[in-house]
This record gives sequence, C-alpha cells and structure tokens, in this order.
Amino acid sequence: MPKWTFPVSKHVQLLRPAKRRRLSSMNTSQISSGKVPTFYSQYFFTNALYDNTPPHSVHLPAQTGPDAVKALHDDPHFQHDMTMLKPNPSFTISHLLKIYGQLSKSRLTFLIVLTSMSGVALSPFPTTVPILLSTAIGTALCSSCANTINQIREVPFDAQMARTRLRPLVRGAISPTHAMGFAAVTGLTGPAILAAINPISAWLGAVNIILYSGVYTSLKRTSVVNTWVGSIVGGIPPLIGWTACGGKIFPSASYPIELFPPSFFSDLASTMSIIQIDNPLSALALFSLLFSWQFPHFNSLAHLVRESYAQGGYKMLAAINPRLNALVAFRHSIGLIVICSVLTPLSGLTTWAYAITSMIPNAFLTRAAWRFWRSGTEKDARALWHISLSYLPIVLALMMCHKQGMDWLTFLGWSKGKEEKGMVQGNVIAQE
Repeated sequence: MPKWTFPVSKHVQLLRPAKRRRLSSMNTSQISSGKVPTFYSQYFFTNALYDNTPPHSVHLPAQTGPDAVKALHDDPHFQHDMTMLKPNPSFTISHLLKIYGQLSKSRLTFLIVLTSMSGVALSPFPTTVPILLSTAIGTALCSSCANTINQIREVPFDAQMARTRLRPLVRGAISPTHAMGFAAVTGLTGPAILAAINPISAWLGAVNIILYSGVYTSLKRTSVVNTWVGSIVGGIPPLIGWTACGGKIFPSASYPIELFPPSFFSDLASTMSIIQIDNPLSALALFSLLFSWQFPHFNSLAHLVRESYAQGGYKMLAAINPRLNALVAFRHSIGLIVICSVLTPLSGLTTWAYAITSMIPNAFLTRAAWRFWRSGTEKDARALWHISLSYLPIVLALMMCHKQGMDWLTFLGWSKGKEEKGMVQGNVIAQE
C-alpha cells in the first residue's frame, strides 16, 4: 500500500496548485521517515486532525513523528507558503448542511429517490401524500447513510484520486466520528420511516445500505464483480416504492406470476384486475430496468475516469479491461430492449404500446453503446454517458404514459370516463 501523505497537503488547503505540488513533494521527502497509518482503523481514530484550525496555520497529524514535523516547520519554502493558506470556514448551520449534502452525494441520492418514486407511480394500488413523502424521505436517508459510510471507508483511497480528493473527509471538513454519527442517525431513521409504511420497504432499504456500504465498497478493491453488486443496489429503490404501496415482490402459491400477452393473442387484458397487475413479474420488470441501465451509464463513466480508478487501486473493469467494459455496456443496452419491449408489457405493468414507443430511446442508447464498443474512445464513452442520463427519465415517463389501466384523457378531463358515460346513457334511456 502506498504511504499516506495526504493529511498535511489536504488540511492546509493551499490555494495555488503550484504551491500545493511543492508542499506535496516536500511531504514525500521529509515525512516518509515518520510513522504512517497502514490500517483504516488507525486513520479513523485520529480525530484530533479535525479540530478547528486557526487561520493561516496548519494542523499536522501526530503520526508524522516529531522529527518530521520539525523538519517541515524549519523548511523555508513551508514558511513562505504559510501566508497562502486558506482559512477553515466557520462551522455554521449552512456550512454543516452543505457538508451533509456532500457526504450524502446529493445528486446521486436525488436520482435514487426519483427511481423509488417511479415504483410508487407505477403501482396499481392507490397512494396518498403521506406514503409518497415517507417513501421519498426514507429512501433519501438510506441513501445518505450508505454514501456516508462509503466515503468514511474510502478516505485514504479518495485522497489519491483527483476527482475525489476534495470530498469533506479527505480535506478535513468534518471528522470521521461526526460523519459516522450522521450515518448512524440516517441509517436508523430511514428504515424506521419506511417500516411505518411497509416492513418489506424497510427491509429493502436496510439491505441496500449493507450492500452498498459493506459489500460493494469492499469489492471495489478486490474484484470487478463490484459493478454487478452496485447494479443490484441501483435496482432496489423502485422496489421500495412498489412495496410501499402494498405491492409484492416474491411469488407464492397464493400469489402466482401472471402473464399478459397482446390482445390479439388473448382477451385477458380487457378483464384484468389490480390484483393481477400486482404480480412478481411487474416488480421484476422494474428491477431489471434499473439493473441493466447501470451498465451503459456507469461503464461509460468509469471509462472516462479509469486512470483515477487505477491510481486509487480500484478493481474496475474499465481500468483492467476497457474492451470488455464497453462490451458489457453494449450487452446490457440490448438487454434493455428486451426488458422494455417484452418483459414490461408482458407483466401487465404497461400496455403493449409501450413496446413500440420505448424502441426510440432504446435505439439511441444501443447505437451509442455499439459505437463505444467499436471505438473505445473517450468521445463515444462521453456520448453514451450523456444519452444514458436522459434515457432513464424518458423511459420511466413512457411507462407512466402507458401504465395499465391509466386513462390519461379522462384524467386530464378531456373525455368522460366509463362510469360517467354510463350514467349519461342511463339518464337518456330513463327520459325516453
């Protein structure tokens, strides 16, 4: 394992890159003789590093050793750089909330909440505002907990990558103990809120925390299987929303799998009920969509930052075998066509019209994935990543438009519903 030289260069937070490079090189030459923590637990319990540092001063880690500290302070370049230090911001409520947002990876958490809301929206059962809000808040808290623990465990490795070295724990904006307290609160509150709606939703939220912060984070440095585990994590949030409304996810003798072929094969679609639509195949369709989408999205992004992953020692497929990484993304883009055009309408989640309309975004995604696989260039990887970002909301919106049993003309007030038409016809007959 490489020696950790990040505490000094990170805690002083230099303003100029040139001066940062000079101080970083000085860390390597002068602090290499000091004691450097080699285990995560040693780093975790050095919370004294995160005390409030006065402006224009540096808080040196105790692990560097007295000789190394003396050598650092006696260096003329260091004395000159002391005037260029950035003062630590005051610990206000707004600043703390900003740090919590960074620990939670707010944009990622927002996307996870949206996907869980898709499970609520596509559920055949009616929902209420309290259920909607509780699902959103509970899912957000579970995601915040998982992301925070992930960052706590990866501090020494995040410090080695350019794209992650400004995270709160790396730059010393918050202590590991404080961050762990935040993770504990969110990790207990999130499943508790979901449990008030449905115990299965709470169970799924807790499992996702364990999978992401435990299994996925550990596998990132040992096996490329981590991407598949991460995709399972990404596929669970829609199931949280699905079960929050009362839906089920596991088949049983009293809860069999139902198939809904096109109307020209069977007239079952005209007589289906809510209980039939709420079948395990519908939950599987939601999970499969989010699971397979992760690969074109993440594999293209991983290709763009593969050097950082290699620098941090992560076993990512993009860093080990870029060609196979692109092929996996292409395979799952083809799989999304099957999921959208066959599995989803066959489950009764949508009408069969969705099989046709969903071909348009799937064609764009598959074309971009094929180009990425054929060329392997960063240009095509970036194009695939951008298309994948727009693909998910478009596909989920189309699923809403073609939701089974959803009469949008009646919902928007542009036509009369069946009951209202029947009442009108009955009045006409009565008058005659």
